[in-house]
Amino acid sequence: MTLPTSTYRIQFRNGMTFDRAIECVPYFKALGISHLYASPIFAATTGSTHGYDVTDANKIDPAIGGRAGFNRLSSALKDAGLGLILDIVPNHMAASTESPWWRSVLKLGQESPYARYFDIDWSERLTLPILGKPFEDTLSDGELRLERDPENGELVLGYCDMLLPLNPGSAELVPASADEPAWLSNDKELIARLHEAQHWRLIHWKEAARHLSYRRFFEVTELVGLRVEDEQVFEDSHRLILELVRSGQVQGLRLDHIDGLADPKHYLQRLRAEAGPETYIVVEKILGRDEKLPASWPIAGTTGYEFISALGHLFIDGGGLQQLGTAYANIAPDMADIAAGLRAAKQLMVERNFEGETTRLVKIVDGLYPDLERAGIAAAIRELLIAFPVYRIYGSKGRLDTRDGDVLGRVVSSAAEKLADQRAIDVVARLLKGEVRGADAKEFRRRFQQLSGPVMAKAMEDTFFYRYNRLLGLNEVGGDPAMTPGGVETFHTLMLKRARFMPHGLSATSTHDTKRGEDARARLYTLSEGADVWVQAVERWREMNRDHLVELPSGLTPEPNVEWMLYQALTGIWPEDFSNGEAEALTGRFTAYAEKAIREAKHGTSWDEPHAGYEAAVRAYATALLSSTNLAFHEDFGTVMRPFIEAGYLNSLSQTLIKLTAPGIPDIYQGAELFDLSLVDPDNRRPVDMTALSASLLEGVPVVSLTVPALKQRIVEIGLHFRKRQPELFAKGAYVPLKVSGSRKDHVVAFARELNGTYAMTVVPRLMLGWLDPGVLFAGPEFWNDTMIQVPASFDGLRCDLLTGRMLEPGGELSLSALLGSQPVALIEPWEADIEEHEIIT
Repeated sequence: MTLPTSTYRIQFRNGMTFDRAIECVPYFKALGISHLYASPIFAATTGSTHGYDVTDANKIDPAIGGRAGFNRLSSALKDAGLGLILDIVPNHMAASTESPWWRSVLKLGQESPYARYFDIDWSERLTLPILGKPFEDTLSDGELRLERDPENGELVLGYCDMLLPLNPGSAELVPASADEPAWLSNDKELIARLHEAQHWRLIHWKEAARHLSYRRFFEVTELVGLRVEDEQVFEDSHRLILELVRSGQVQGLRLDHIDGLADPKHYLQRLRAEAGPETYIVVEKILGRDEKLPASWPIAGTTGYEFISALGHLFIDGGGLQQLGTAYANIAPDMADIAAGLRAAKQLMVERNFEGETTRLVKIVDGLYPDLERAGIAAAIRELLIAFPVYRIYGSKGRLDTRDGDVLGRVVSSAAEKLADQRAIDVVARLLKGEVRGADAKEFRRRFQQLSGPVMAKAMEDTFFYRYNRLLGLNEVGGDPAMTPGGVETFHTLMLKRARFMPHGLSATSTHDTKRGEDARARLYTLSEGADVWVQAVERWREMNRDHLVELPSGLTPEPNVEWMLYQALTGIWPEDFSNGEAEALTGRFTAYAEKAIREAKHGTSWDEPHAGYEAAVRAYATALLSSTNLAFHEDFGTVMRPFIEAGYLNSLSQTLIKLTAPGIPDIYQGAELFDLSLVDPDNRRPVDMTALSASLLEGVPVVSLTVPALKQRIVEIGLHFRKRQPELFAKGAYVPLKVSGSRKDHVVAFARELNGTYAMTVVPRLMLGWLDPGVLFAGPEFWNDTMIQVPASFDGLRCDLLTGRMLEPGGELSLSALLGSQPVALIEPWEADIEEHEIIT
């Protein structure tokens, strides 16, 4: 397999086209990346901002340049010596009439050649949850109309801006003399009869949670599940993808939502066989605590969320986190029991948001075991889904493997504690183990496995992460808000495992799906170091802004839990020098985040049942925090923030250098080579000024002369070029934890990568809040005092710090006073050239 040395994620659309990307190729090369990593490029719905709503998997989207534009980009990358990784979407397509396949299914039903391409329950008419109210009300209010499709002249049923194709057999219901079908739109009986004659039926969008006849992506009804387990579906949905791979235009694939597939192992094996052994393949997969990828998957690894979680062990102070937890429990006592909070979020998903999917599972078991009480079956399925500690297991044919069998065993034991009817849970467990034969049993197993992932994702990431706000830096995709940080030793253990089991997966710190930018998260980590200051400040700020609370029937709004969350979110994005000129843009971003956060939390409001008064009160409070009239708060907030911001900058540099040198392939999210203080999407998907990025890459300027954010970009540049010079070291090299001694040993993490006598040492500080002078991103020699790094005897000889060019004497110890006493971080390699012109550090 040809491995990247690094990747750079680009979000196409929103102004980024192939030709715009071509203009950036010199910058990508100068920065040092080996592969551009592109968001989905295939035809998507009109106006798509992300490309995951694919309408034609065998057509490159004209909106970003089409095939011709792609070919130009491919040539430009090849000329620059860069590769290309494509993000592909095997799990779903757009449930849109813009999709030829979906349109055919709507028109012809089960007679369509594409009817089996989508995961549809054809025991009933295809449900389309697109109405803003029940069908009867929509019909009565005259919101449905007959007209001719302007593209082909066929009769269609119109609703809002949608034109729905009609069953050809229903044309006889329309009077032959109706040259102008719009005149018939007032005939509600005709419209109703036509509706009944279709292969589909229109329903209120709110009914989708209770009843939907097709598998969707999570809760998104606009995305319909694909049956790529079917050989023909795989072939037809991957034709262009594989053409691009085989032509040499694409060197790698990133697979979106692998856990949504019926049989990920079989899919990956076929993809590997078709794409060939040299194609680099990674999957979007969230790993639970102590979970490893199945060894049978022929891939390089994941897209790297678990790497983000590992960093939290380094940069969060355990004692301070406990202090935050105590204060938070006083502010939000209903969130003190973390296990109960997560259970409540999962129960909500199973019983309401995914009620239809759960009911379908109950029906299958009820048909297989009619002697069981339906209520007992439902309870067993509910408790099993709630008990899952990981996204899913992967049983397809035969019994579960040892790993999945162990997971299911723990799940069954946990669920059984909640149930009186043990027979029902035993039956469901046997189905999941593959001990029951037959088509219905197989369908149950498949659908349960495809449901447990969405339940976990929506409960944890899109509900609990917005309810439990102890420390927002922990509320990250793939993370655990309840985590207890284990420090340097835990981090080393995780990296040793990563080097053994997934050395070539991506290492991410920001993605298009993370809850906040990497540097906002790095700053939020520092709150655990200054917990007492933060807690006192929040009490003061709440009092200062008390007049902005709104009295609602439910009480003063926003409630203390939301206030606590808002002050943390504001911490993550607060500019170093706040001015009224920045307030307007910041307010728009902040209030949009506040509205999304409270809707995701699903307490005072939600996406499906928005509470206008509650949302208005929260938006007003968020707006007031940034109002130009709130000067006293701004001054106080800015004063408190200053040391947190500076310590956060140093955290950012530390985590950046770790990502560049730890096991895995560093992935740079667009613009995050400078400081990324974004909030959750759509904020983190804002267009990036690539011209400014290129201008800020000041090649040759000494690191000591740079300040943030250019300093971070320079470290990225040096690290990426180093990886390109030493690809084998970082692809195959061992991870070697370095022992640190002395009074400040807890404030540093040091490790090496070693291969056949070649090595690189990474040394970065941690937990530095309160130890930095204003405006200085390192602690002086006196801070480090007697702290020393013990260097392996095999690392003998002179050494050079790549970031500064300074020389280090040989020997068995490195002094932190000399190494980090005048610079933020260090990256060390053996020196193999003339040293006369270089300063030697003792």
